[in-house]
Amino acid sequence: MVIKMKENNELLEHIYQDAEMAYYTLEKLEEFLKEKDNKIKGLVEEIKMEYQKFMQQAESHLKKDKQEVVPEAMMTKWMAKMGIKKEVDSDNSDSSIADLLIKGISMGSINMEKKIKDYEKSCNKEDLKLAKKFLKFQEDTIEELKEYL
Repeated sequence: MVIKMKENNELLEHIYQDAEMAYYTLEKLEEFLKEKDNKIKGLVEEIKMEYQKFMQQAESHLKKDKQEVVPEAMMTKWMAKMGIKKEVDSDNSDSSIADLLIKGISMGSINMEKKIKDYEKSCNKEDLKLAKKFLKFQEDTIEELKEYL
């Protein structure tokens, strides 16, 4: 039972940290696009809000298990922020922004898929359902973003 609890928490921590990082980077992207006239801004806001919901759900599951919520490291966030700023400064077209987001979300979905395979036999159904819902959201978001390429 102890092993299952730990693995369960690792899955939830991954969802939380991935959603938190995505929320943070999308928030920074919105700041960099604030004065620009991009059509993709509305979709970026929608995606950000969905990531926030997943972050809150994962946090709620972790707290229910009396587990500490561990945010992503500030250095990782700072590096992501600088990378986004550089990309937006060099090309802020909707196509370029969509490409940037697709690459980031794809990395997250690949990692999520691995985590689901690693933990699907050992974690509880409720947390696995959240993980699969999170993965589906990422995959659907990638498809939505492709319209801007």
